[in-house]
Amino acid sequence: MASGFFALLDDIAALMDDVAVMGKVAGKKTAGLLGDDLAVNAEKASGFVSSREIPVLWAITKGSFLNKVIILPVAFLLSAFLPAAVTIILLIGGFYLAYEGAEKIYEYFFPHAHPAKKPVLEKLTREQALEQEKEKIKSAIITDFILSVEIVIIALGAVTGEPLLNQIIIVSLIALVATVGVYGIVALIVRMDEFGAKLINLNDRDDSFSDIMGRFLVKALPIVIKSLSVIGTIALILVSGGIFVHNIHFIHDLVHGIPAILGEALVGIVVGLLTLPVVNLLKKIWKKIFSKSTE
Repeated sequence: MASGFFALLDDIAALMDDVAVMGKVAGKKTAGLLGDDLAVNAEKASGFVSSREIPVLWAITKGSFLNKVIILPVAFLLSAFLPAAVTIILLIGGFYLAYEGAEKIYEYFFPHAHPAKKPVLEKLTREQALEQEKEKIKSAIITDFILSVEIVIIALGAVTGEPLLNQIIIVSLIALVATVGVYGIVALIVRMDEFGAKLINLNDRDDSFSDIMGRFLVKALPIVIKSLSVIGTIALILVSGGIFVHNIHFIHDLVHGIPAILGEALVGIVVGLLTLPVVNLLKKIWKKIFSKSTE
C-alpha cells in the first residue's frame, strides 16, 4: 500500500517536471505575442472616464476568461482527434500575424489620412455613455478572442508531441497566466496617470519628490503605450516568422545558416509583405460587392 502511494507521488513529480520543462518552451513561444496582446489591450482599455477604467477592465478580463473557456476545449479536441488541424490553424495564424505586423510597418512609413471625427456638441446622457462603453467592451473582447486563439494554438503547437494530459495542463496554465498577467499589467498602465496626479496633489511644493514622480508618470503613459505598440509589432513579425520556420521544412532549410532571430524576422517580413497586398485587394473586392448589394 505504502509503495503504491510513493509510486503515485513519483509519477506526479515526473509529470510536474515535464510540465515545468515544456511550460518554459511554450512560454517562450507565446511571450512575443503577449507584447502585442498587452499593447492592444492597453489601447482598448484606455480613453474611459477615470472612475470607469477599472470596472471596464474587469468586464474585459471576465470576457477574456470566457474566451479561454470556449477556446481551450476545442483546441484540445483538435489536438486529440485531428492534430493536423492544429498545424493548419497555426499557419493561418502565422499569415494573420505577419499581415498585421506588415500593415503596422506600412502605416508607419506611409500613413494614410483617417477621416476626422466630428466633435460631439451635445453631452451624452448616462444611458448613451453606458451604451458606448458596452460597445467598446464588446470590441475589446472580440479582439481578445482572436489573440487568445493565437496564444492557445501557438502554445499547443509547442507541446504537440506531449501526452494529452501534459498538453491540457501546460496550455491551460499559459492561457491563465496570459490573461491574469496581461490584464494585471494593463490595469497598472491605464492607472499610471491617475496615480501620477495623486502624487502631484500630495503637497503644494513644485520640486518635491512626489511632484517629480507624479509628472514623470503622467508624461510617461503615452510613451509607454507607443513603446508597447512598437514592441508588439516586432513581436508579431518574429512570432509569425517563427511559425513558418518551425513548421515548414523548406523555409527552415532556407534560413538554417543564419542566426535564428534574424531568420525568423526575415521570414516574417517577407510573408507579411506578400500577404499585405493580397488582403488589401480582397478587402477592396469585398467592399465593392457589399456596396453593390446594399444599393
